[in-house]
Amino acid sequence: MTEGRLHYLLISQSQKLMNSSPDVLIMGGGAIGLATAIELASHGAQVTLLSRNFQEAALHAAAGMLAPQAEGLAPGSMLDLCLQSRALYPDWTAQLTAFTGLETGYWPCGILAPCYGNSVPTETRVEEREWCDRTTLLQHQPDLSPEVVGGWWFPQDAQVNPQQLAQVLWQAAQQLGITLAEGVCVNALECRDNQIQQVQTNVGTWQAQTYVLATGAWSQQLLPIPVTPRKGQLLSVQTTAQPLRQILFGSDVYIVPRQAGRIVVGATSEDVGFAAYNTPDGIHALLTAAMRLYPPLADFPLEDCWWGFRPATPDEEPILGQSPYKNLILATGHYRNGILLAPITARLLTALILSGQADPCLADFSWQRFTPQFPITPHPSQVVLSSMITRF
Repeated sequence: MTEGRLHYLLISQSQKLMNSSPDVLIMGGGAIGLATAIELASHGAQVTLLSRNFQEAALHAAAGMLAPQAEGLAPGSMLDLCLQSRALYPDWTAQLTAFTGLETGYWPCGILAPCYGNSVPTETRVEEREWCDRTTLLQHQPDLSPEVVGGWWFPQDAQVNPQQLAQVLWQAAQQLGITLAEGVCVNALECRDNQIQQVQTNVGTWQAQTYVLATGAWSQQLLPIPVTPRKGQLLSVQTTAQPLRQILFGSDVYIVPRQAGRIVVGATSEDVGFAAYNTPDGIHALLTAAMRLYPPLADFPLEDCWWGFRPATPDEEPILGQSPYKNLILATGHYRNGILLAPITARLLTALILSGQADPCLADFSWQRFTPQFPITPHPSQVVLSSMITRF
């Protein structure tokens, strides 16, 4: 089939879908957009999700750690939100698997954070973590670097396989009757009287009662909010028998084993815009740090390398809840914790959309915390931002 014929069919299909207005229109086909669509649909809402290219969603590029403890988040609203979402994961993934028959790769393997040099703490048991001396650490994981003197054990932290989760979320959305409009690029939002009237896309306009902005690192292309791309490079090696029993979380690298023998190593954190490529420097830095932490990695077959773009905000916390527009909900800026926060984000926003009542915790993640440094002034009548296209 020719490219022109495919484009014609895409436009024809999208025009048919646009004839009926859903309750909720979600812009963004990543973890946050799909999880929110599924939660809304499971509560009876009619949902349409617009996705530019599902295969390019940041969800596919992640390592999949569920690590609020190992990440060292400071006590406060962000840590509380992450812990709540981690607690949802066992049931959330089990329900998705039961519904679709597909596995998410959820694995409560725990995370080991080895330390070099003179890093022995004065307190050896703190909340959900426990200090292990070198002897105990090697019982958890043999063959660690001789430089490692000990480490923290986080038994509650876990992982999910992002590539498997992506397929499960997409399948669940299809089975729930969510309209998945793939290949649709959102170009602009149109508003009047402090409300979104419709969204402009490459195949026409779409309307709904409520809109959700979940376009991740590309969110600023539609609304002037402080969300910018933070590039992460990753690589993987493959083994015949998995030698790692849990995630290894170093000071400058993490090593994530999959149960099938794959090992994912990540990730750089680069403020380079949408530079869509791997670099020798980035991959070299990852390999050097990973081999220092776990020397056997040097002999495993190198499998692949890739990159993704995290949606970062100035305080590295998400923007959730109401926007300056009465019928536009924000769900972006999750930075390093998009996959971890997918279930709790979906639950909180579904309650907000369907009941109109915001959970008190959402106040800490409001866009208003960035004003006046980043004012978001509702546009009086016309297009909010034009001539730009979201990636999702």
